Amino acid sequence: MAKLYFKYGAMGSSKTAQALITKFNYEERGMKVWLIKPSLDDRDGAVIIKSRIGLGAECTTIKPDDDIYEMFTRDEYRADVIITDECQFFTPENIDQMRRIVDELNVPVLCFGLRTDFLTKLFPGSMRLFELADSISEIKTICSCGKKASVNARIDENGNTVTEGSQVMLGGNDSYIAMCHKCYKRSIGKK
Repeated sequence: MAKLYFKYGAMGSSKTAQALITKFNYEERGMKVWLIKPSLDDRDGAVIIKSRIGLGAECTTIKPDDDIYEMFTRDEYRADVIITDECQFFTPENIDQMRRIVDELNVPVLCFGLRTDFLTKLFPGSMRLFELADSISEIKTICSCGKKASVNARIDENGNTVTEGSQVMLGGNDSYIAMCHKCYKRSIGKK
């Protein structure tokens, strides 16, 4: 029986690397993988998923109004499993389409991404995954203090924690730091 999986973690928890390793494991067993990401994530190019440690693979980019279920039924996208990166940027409708693939076509869908934004608010795609996923697991990373990091603190060019701005701002280590909630509260209290 196929399942919808949500594997989330803070920035720097190796979500993308784990997604790509999972892809490799399926392919090593002779299975076809459909690797997808939302079109909003164009940091490494429109059709590339790349981890910070250098792993990378070609993927299909999904626009907000694309119907993932309908796309998957085409021969060119048919696969034994779907693996997604940056799933927090998918629309709730996209998540519903993935759920439909699991339920009606018995194909597992593994979603890797963030749970919350820099203000600790759920992303719409993540919220829908919390509502629909059969399996939810956290990929852990640590704060500089050594505790488990759970917050994606957005930082400015001077290293100060930012508490205003749009929910989505693409960036890496230059824009975000994973922190425990205590360190996050301390960093915003300095303002």
